[in-house]
Amino acid sequence: MLPFLISSYRNSFMGLSRQTWYLSFVMLVNRSGTMVVPFMTMYLTQQMGVSIGQAGLVMAAFGLGAVAGSLVGGFLSDKVGFYPVQMTALIGGGILFIILGQIKSFPYICGCTFLLSFVNESFRPANQSAIAWFSKPENRTRSYSLNRLAINLGWAGGGALGGFLAEKNYELLFWVDGITNLAAALLLFLLIPVTKTKLTKEQHAAAAKQKTSSAYNDKPFMGFTLFLLIFSICFFQLFSTVPVFYKQEWKLTETTIGYIMAFNGLVIAFVEMPFVKYTEGRVKSLTMIIAGTLVIAFSYVILNLLPASVHTAFIAISLFTVGEILALPFMNAFWISRSNSANRGQYAAIFSTAFSAAHVTGPYGGAQLAEHRGFNALWWVTGLLCAGSAAGFRFIQQKIARR
Repeated sequence: MLPFLISSYRNSFMGLSRQTWYLSFVMLVNRSGTMVVPFMTMYLTQQMGVSIGQAGLVMAAFGLGAVAGSLVGGFLSDKVGFYPVQMTALIGGGILFIILGQIKSFPYICGCTFLLSFVNESFRPANQSAIAWFSKPENRTRSYSLNRLAINLGWAGGGALGGFLAEKNYELLFWVDGITNLAAALLLFLLIPVTKTKLTKEQHAAAAKQKTSSAYNDKPFMGFTLFLLIFSICFFQLFSTVPVFYKQEWKLTETTIGYIMAFNGLVIAFVEMPFVKYTEGRVKSLTMIIAGTLVIAFSYVILNLLPASVHTAFIAISLFTVGEILALPFMNAFWISRSNSANRGQYAAIFSTAFSAAHVTGPYGGAQLAEHRGFNALWWVTGLLCAGSAAGFRFIQQKIARR
């Protein structure tokens, strides 16, 4: 049985391009330093002494910058290429992370957070365009899953280390995040030279023949993006209000919270690729997305149904992880299936913007609701919104089927 499982796991990685592996390795290094965002709300409330509502304003500034950065990053990816956009985002983000850790004035923190997010999040649509460029249609979902594997391995290590560092000195988080950004930029330069991403004459001719219709005219995709935004608002509560809830209400330590977050990344690292390999081409993307969204909805409701304990926290994160594995890889598969090489940056930008916009409405709205109505109300509302987005995805699926 064990040899079969090992063989299945190994086979799930077969057939992916060398550049896809390189991009994922760059992402692994970059995300290994992902410590500031999940601990930002705790840093502001515990270290800087601001209210959870003010912390929500900072996270809203992060979200506004992410929205703008995603749109600009996608536009530039189509115009100048994904390589320079990724390089600029990594270097600029690394420098700004370090600067942000030195700022103590609340208004300047808001401003620097916006600028950091704008630069840093322009990386996302460029990176997604690069993965599509270097992958084949038949293994594109797995290529994105490999990239997500790198993200979650980095998240697991960064989350655990971040919790440890946060107990010692919160400023260390900003230094580590900044340095890993710069290290990722160096790896991108060494592993994937810019000359390797240029179009050949044949590719230029093929791209010229493709229909370059605007993603904004794709009504099913735009409807999907709307429900993706609602889903993302719920999704990002895990990284903003949930850690504060565990700290303030359940009295868990930063280290324990880091381990809970790391558990999410580790399970995804070992399960998602074989799962995607098995389901790729067998199940419709929207069917998987609907199922995953419903599981995530229940993962929030469970925080109100079970007693406060570390065990409940791990049950909730386990459900959340299952839902994430079911939904997120196939969200990428859905948008990429509706794009081509001539408009892929625009599709990637709109898709990324849904996640980025959730940084505006999600953390801020969640923080305000928790502050004025309590965390119990927040988890009920989050669960209902998430279930509502599942209904929306089902509506899109039926609309596409009728066409």
